[in-house]
Amino acid sequence: MLSFPFRRYFCLLTLTGALACAQNYDVTWDSPSRDSSGSMPLGNGDIGLNLWVEEGGDLLLYISKTDAWSSDTRLLKVGRVRVKLTPNPFQAGLPFRQALRLNEGEIEIEAGPKAGSIRLVAWVDANAPLIRLEATGKRAFRMEARLELWRTTSRTLDRAEAVSAYGMDGGPDPIVATADTIMPDAKHVVWFHRNETSPWPGILKRQGLESIIGRLQDPLLHRTFGGALAGTGLQKVAPATLRSAAPGKRFVLTIPILCRQTATAQAWRKGLQDEILKAARTPVEAARAAHRKWWSEFWSRSYIRASGTPEAEAVSRGYALQRFITACAGRGGSPVKFNGSIFTVDAREPKEQFDADYRRWGGPYWFQNTRLVYWPMLASGDYDMMEPLFAMYRDALGLAKARTRIYFNHDGAFFPETMLFWGAYAESNYGWKREGKPVSYVENTYIRNYFTGALELVAMMLDWCDYTGDRRFLTRTAIPFANEILTFYDQHYKRDAKGRLELKPSQSLETWQDAVNPLPDIAGLQYVLDRLIAMPGGQNMMWIRLRSELPELPMAEEKGRKYLLPAAQILGPIRNSENPELYAVFPFPLVVLGTRDCAIARETFERRRFKRSMGWTQDAIQAAWLGLTDTAADYVVHNFTTSHKGSRFPAFWGPNFDWVPDQDHGNVAMYALQSMLVQASGRSISVLPAWPRKWNVEFKLRAPAQTTVEGVYRDGKLESLKVTPVERRDDVRMPEGQ
Repeated sequence: MLSFPFRRYFCLLTLTGALACAQNYDVTWDSPSRDSSGSMPLGNGDIGLNLWVEEGGDLLLYISKTDAWSSDTRLLKVGRVRVKLTPNPFQAGLPFRQALRLNEGEIEIEAGPKAGSIRLVAWVDANAPLIRLEATGKRAFRMEARLELWRTTSRTLDRAEAVSAYGMDGGPDPIVATADTIMPDAKHVVWFHRNETSPWPGILKRQGLESIIGRLQDPLLHRTFGGALAGTGLQKVAPATLRSAAPGKRFVLTIPILCRQTATAQAWRKGLQDEILKAARTPVEAARAAHRKWWSEFWSRSYIRASGTPEAEAVSRGYALQRFITACAGRGGSPVKFNGSIFTVDAREPKEQFDADYRRWGGPYWFQNTRLVYWPMLASGDYDMMEPLFAMYRDALGLAKARTRIYFNHDGAFFPETMLFWGAYAESNYGWKREGKPVSYVENTYIRNYFTGALELVAMMLDWCDYTGDRRFLTRTAIPFANEILTFYDQHYKRDAKGRLELKPSQSLETWQDAVNPLPDIAGLQYVLDRLIAMPGGQNMMWIRLRSELPELPMAEEKGRKYLLPAAQILGPIRNSENPELYAVFPFPLVVLGTRDCAIARETFERRRFKRSMGWTQDAIQAAWLGLTDTAADYVVHNFTTSHKGSRFPAFWGPNFDWVPDQDHGNVAMYALQSMLVQASGRSISVLPAWPRKWNVEFKLRAPAQTTVEGVYRDGKLESLKVTPVERRDDVRMPEGQ
């Protein structure tokens, strides 16, 4: 049974800061779980755990890593470990308590004949690629740790399971999952998965990019990931097993994890040995203290603690848990995967019965889905977690520029809506059968002319620079990246008779796949160019000219009421269920609360074709930016109270359109909740623009110009507000009556 503490810890709020008090939202269970669907998540930003205790059995760990990419482009689990204690404290009928301690970034388990007979603490070191499991007992016990591999032989994925290798499926070759290897080692259990082959050269050749193969490094070949079982008081007794030599009252299982591209498996093994030695030289107490310090500082960056109604409490819990899940996977070698992150488990859906390597939609990144994980990081101050996203696109920019020249014979760069982590199209999207088709022809109509995501990424980069004040990133990454994207739009499209840019052929997201002058692209171009031109030194002639050539946002009028349209012309049938016309609200806030045309945006929102909040739908965010308090609140409550019925952890949402845990579902609600409290536009900061009067709240959020906004709102009144630095206080807009 899940017990959620709807108790309040009244934390001390002072003018100098606030205690994070994430323990308000600790998740506590008083019984073991049936299987991996009853696991708790844990991680250090790169390495993740799904941890559960079997009913009457053992403790199990699924281990994951953000960049454990296989040769079939799937993001795999690293392995599974089973821990057995003797005498068994997890027998039916014995006291049991398992708790996720958010403040400490740990999972604590107490079990046995008497309360606290055995205490286990699991944590993934926030400062090292290392998992630790500490086991202590009031009386002596024995401990065994056994590696359990399920990828023991190479096998071909059948058609249903091949969906987890989306993009590689449907081709001429079968999708083969290769086996893991256990290495000989005198002291430790060492295992790895290694890509001895790679589809990368073939993918580039089929996509017309053969000429650039020699200029780039294959990102998959010889990628090797795995780990070791080591520990205090444990010795190796079998190729896959460590066991205590004698009964004891304390054991520490240490599991270093490493992913690296190396010429040989032995070279990877040497890197792992270095991590083993580092772990052995670092006292557990010192490492634990530094680990807890990282999490304490993380929770003090920002917070939202809502109360006053059961709905407010549930929203506050959902916000904290989703932020924790993101933090567990947000500092790794690859960006967060929207379709499960690193916390997939054995698939137990009615039509899917597969191992934990399975996820719908596989390994590619859809920008529309990926972006929603990252927008909330600005207000929460989690800037470090945005860097893997920027790095992926920065590293793929060379390929994108070369592809643009090869496909279209002009300068600039474009990124497809759906891409593999190094920038190539997913194979099945690009198309397997190429006879008689130009190299630029993309088979999948959902993404054929869908280039909008790069404009949104530029907007996000500019926001990141505004929030952090990082001029180096602005001049070395954001502006050069923006120039390539804007050059693509400038040279890719012709002008109409009036000298205006005419986006044709084009599409308005995935929904209207044959359109002229789609609103998302026009809004993105307007928003990004206005931001760039307004910067000091922003008098770039190309920017100014292109801005003057942009068409107006497509709009219509009925009975004196104006509203935005998905595109100036729609030439084909509807294909998906998005509301592209509202991209001028989010992600490109041109017509929002406080602007002259907010009434037009509200009319557009009321007329939207698809009205819902789940997965990647962004109605909650747009409602908040339009000051539609009741709608925003209803949607946020809905998202934070609809978790996956097959999962025990309350913040494993989904599958919705994607997979479990659905990272879009929780992060949309996070960003909407932040926007209900604080909205920043240019220098202006609006406080409580869409906050329900019945919800009390203590909050600390970030704003541009390295600004922090802290406040307490209770019983319909703003009791306190602190803005740092103090000179930014004049830029704050207050709600009426405050």
